[in-house]
Amino acid sequence: MSFVVAQSHFIFGVRTGVRNNLCFFDEQTVVFPSGNSCVCFNTVQRWQRFISGSERSQGMRAMTISSNRRYLAVSDYGERATVTVFDLQHEQGRKRKVLSAGDMSVQEFICIAFSPDSKYLIGLTGSPEWMLILWLWEKHKLLATLKTTNTNNPVTQVSFNPYNNTQLCVSGTGVFKLFRYSEGALKPSSVAKVESINFLCHTWMSEHRVIAGTDTGRLLVFESGDLRREVSMTCVQGQSARQVEVKKIKDANVDEGPSVPSITAILSYSKGFACSRGPGTVFLFEQTDENGYRKTREIKIPLDAYCSGVTLAKYQQIDTICISPAEETLAISTNRGQLYSVSLSSVDMNKEDKLHFEFLSQSFHSSSITGLSICIRKPLVATCSLDRSVRIWNYETKVLELYKEFQEEAYSVALHPTGLFILVGFSDRLRLMNLLIDDIRTFKEFTVRSCRECAFSNGGHMFAAVNGNIIQIYSVTSFDNIVNLKGHNGKVCRIEWSLDDSRVVSCGVDGAVYEWNTQSGKRESESVLKSCSYTGVAFSSDCKTILAVGTDLTLKEIQDCQVLREVPADEPAHTALAVSHSGRVVFTGTSSGTVRAIKYPLPIQKEWITYQAHSGPVTKMVITYDDQFLLTVSEDGCLLIWKTIDKEGKGLKSNKHIVHTEEILITKSDLEEKTQHMLEMKMRLEELQMENEYQLRLKDMNYNEKLRELSDNFVQQIESLKTSQQSYHTARS
Repeated sequence: MSFVVAQSHFIFGVRTGVRNNLCFFDEQTVVFPSGNSCVCFNTVQRWQRFISGSERSQGMRAMTISSNRRYLAVSDYGERATVTVFDLQHEQGRKRKVLSAGDMSVQEFICIAFSPDSKYLIGLTGSPEWMLILWLWEKHKLLATLKTTNTNNPVTQVSFNPYNNTQLCVSGTGVFKLFRYSEGALKPSSVAKVESINFLCHTWMSEHRVIAGTDTGRLLVFESGDLRREVSMTCVQGQSARQVEVKKIKDANVDEGPSVPSITAILSYSKGFACSRGPGTVFLFEQTDENGYRKTREIKIPLDAYCSGVTLAKYQQIDTICISPAEETLAISTNRGQLYSVSLSSVDMNKEDKLHFEFLSQSFHSSSITGLSICIRKPLVATCSLDRSVRIWNYETKVLELYKEFQEEAYSVALHPTGLFILVGFSDRLRLMNLLIDDIRTFKEFTVRSCRECAFSNGGHMFAAVNGNIIQIYSVTSFDNIVNLKGHNGKVCRIEWSLDDSRVVSCGVDGAVYEWNTQSGKRESESVLKSCSYTGVAFSSDCKTILAVGTDLTLKEIQDCQVLREVPADEPAHTALAVSHSGRVVFTGTSSGTVRAIKYPLPIQKEWITYQAHSGPVTKMVITYDDQFLLTVSEDGCLLIWKTIDKEGKGLKSNKHIVHTEEILITKSDLEEKTQHMLEMKMRLEELQMENEYQLRLKDMNYNEKLRELSDNFVQQIESLKTSQQSYHTARS
């Protein structure tokens, strides 16, 4: 029997806190960090290619793409920070080089950049050194190092002059410096006196000009490293056709106050540059002459239609701006883990004065995912998060079907087997909700506060909900509390139903694993290890044994109150587990974000396959009923879809034939409203058709009249010419 393995298939989510965490590989493909990988995502065909992160990495810190868009560099922080260069033209993103700071003790590179010819790579280290480290990366050669500033002046960005392989620009708090690499060393070539200005970003406009954005919303222009002028923000296309006045700066160190929106990202392109201007806003500037720039467009992140309260969508800080190679599309990433794009084509730009961003793919979670659930009748997966949203994804089509933001944090979620209803545990109460065609709507509430775990029975006629250290079982038809399962002395972390719904297994922080009879409410078996805080529990595929993981670094198989087998594990600890329905494999998630595939029956030795998955602890995981997909979620806010295959690359064959239905719920009032709207639209369409036909008839009549006039005119001219010709011949004769 071949061993079952997992293969990364698709991921929903973006990793924040990574410098330059979005870039274009080609006109249709973007690259961004997600989980513990970099993802190449084709926005048209909707496929993803994964470039796995380093196993020993404690997290990504920065990334950059070369000007020829062939190489991707990623910096990882840890005891010894590294920069890894990948070849994007290789199908699997082949790792080319791993660079380090040599003998120096460096924990992170906060910014990295390729030279314009892609031969050199510069890295900027973090506090307290703020060192520049230059590599001839293909030869794995460290060329030069230099300290850029003192401890009190943090530096945030380094960049190469796109017209000069040897010139660099560094900016930060009270820092704007140019450096040049010559004679085997980095040497300062210009130091501006900007002690009280906090530069957040900069971009090269020409060989000698750099524009930098500040935390007070100013755009300052530097020529050959000297501060010359400031770009005005006041003129917008349509307000004035005249050139924007570019004023000389009399006192560059004047503080404009904290109320002015900061400029957190800036990028140059052929017509000028794009920059952020406070939360959720990007300005486009075009160059009018050698020194002038005119603001032509203002692009905003729109309000979120799926938020039930005050939306935070438009208050997102823009972290990165990038433009596609043909300059057809502008894309941004935000500090809430969202990706947006807007078309820059001349046709779209001339459509309307106000432009709005659209999601590059779909909306993602922006905080730790706390709940995960699937159903049997639809290819849907539900997640909830501390970002106060509940989302319904389709793991086959890889789209976000439905989502809604609420006023309270959501701690747990459970999909009904039909996929038509959902249980959500909020901070104030537990709510049973309908999944409608375009909404998630409550129809019954239960007084269970901060429910951290809930689950429908496989038959869908009951559900279990954790209320403190008590498990309450309710009827789905009558909503009565049928039975309470009491016995845990601490918080219950996980519950699961048996296949026939006659039993429930639970585990908790008190070190107890209990098996309950759902009819009598009595314990049928128990296993208590007070030194272990359990985080995950599940029945085996035949429901004869129980599998559990916890803080004691072991995977246990329990039967009749006895531990049958233990699989010891090294650090990190298991945090979640899922058992395949075929009974061939057990998947576990860890506190470091990795996923392990362990053969079942459990091996005696430490024998498993480890996969790089998330950048935070795995909180939940589940295998679909047909054993085709493994779904994992994490504190990093990402949902990762895996394909489960054997070592020959074939999908697993399931004993169950799963039939998915396409029915959806809609309320009578909504249906009547939509029907009325459709009737109104149909009437409007008929009116437009009649109006169009009337206008066409008018035009036909008008053209026919003009045609008759022209015809009569031509006839008269012909007759006149004939008359004059006859007169001419008569006169000659």
